[in-house]
Amino acid sequence: MTSHPRDMDDELIAAHGDIPALMPFLHLPVQSGSDRVLELMNRKHTAAFYLDIIERLRAKRPDMAFSSDFIVGFPGETDEDHQATMDLVRKVGYASCYSFKYSPRPGTPGAVMAGVVPEPLKDQRLYALQELLQQQQRDYNNSFIGTIQPVLFDRRGNRGDAQLLGKTPYMQSVYVDGAPERLFGQTVNVRIEKAFQNGMSGSIETTETTLTSNKKAQAA
Repeated sequence: MTSHPRDMDDELIAAHGDIPALMPFLHLPVQSGSDRVLELMNRKHTAAFYLDIIERLRAKRPDMAFSSDFIVGFPGETDEDHQATMDLVRKVGYASCYSFKYSPRPGTPGAVMAGVVPEPLKDQRLYALQELLQQQQRDYNNSFIGTIQPVLFDRRGNRGDAQLLGKTPYMQSVYVDGAPERLFGQTVNVRIEKAFQNGMSGSIETTETTLTSNKKAQAA
């Protein structure tokens, strides 16, 4: 599920804690951690407003995982603005994210703004941001090793019939070698044995289809 921060009213936040059909994963784009840059982007929210939403969602659903979008190098972005973005990332702790360099699009306000950030500096900032985001993603996936997760198998892996690929409720990709074909399209408990930046792997714990819990189950 994804939403603009301004759309996250009390009713929607409460729904994430009350409705089991809503998975504990939310893509909530923020773009920057700097209020000054957010104003230039016409985003209509502040970093504090965004962080308050994160806090309220976690109060309703402690295991909620978050992803977001970030743009570095927007016209006028300073080193202090970039550090504000890095600080916001550290405060949130993301499960996954998308990050890009700003590139002007003809006809948009940003395309004619002063303060163009040089490309080498954009590269430097993007590298620093992605390094932090990727470490958070690795740490998040590593925290699942030894747990049992419900995985919906919805496709075959790179090894074809010898491997099934599915998703946890937290949108993590999980690969299982030697999974029987009959599990395709089912939700199955998988013991997580290895974790990587972009996914995890494990073994079938049971063939019983279950959607009874979306929280982490500790290893027996």
